[in-house]
Amino acid sequence: MAKDIKTNAMRFLERNKVSFEINTYECDEFTDGLTVANNLGQDPSISYKTLVTEGKSKNYFVFLVPIAEELDLKKAAAAVSEKSVEMIHVKDINKITGYIRGGCTPLGMKKLYPTVIDTSAENHNKIIISGGRIGSQIILSPLDLAKVINAKFIDIIKK
Repeated sequence: MAKDIKTNAMRFLERNKVSFEINTYECDEFTDGLTVANNLGQDPSISYKTLVTEGKSKNYFVFLVPIAEELDLKKAAAAVSEKSVEMIHVKDINKITGYIRGGCTPLGMKKLYPTVIDTSAENHNKIIISGGRIGSQIILSPLDLAKVINAKFIDIIKK
């Protein structure tokens, strides 16, 4: 593997001795996850997007939901014991997480924020998340992911 392919997220997994696979694809700018999955012939139900929110308390929270689904903000707030949460502005992603839009992953962020993974991930042996930069993906066990980032599984998608 070329040394520039390895991201902070991948190094984070290696340091924590978590097994994972890497997938890379050509992409120069943000493309939504559903388009990426369709272009790569991947099952969208196993691809998860990383969403960062700010609670009423001004604390940040991270949520992972399937790429074709929408985060239910009321369920999300309840999952982290907040009155309400709202999505952070795109312009703030890098400042808060260290990543850019389309390359945001829950692994190796600037801080380990409270993280919730939608319960649908428990139905899969492996899920796909961003690899920490546009054009890279990490494939790993959702249980390993939850363990390494201290996440919990809760139903957080809109029905």
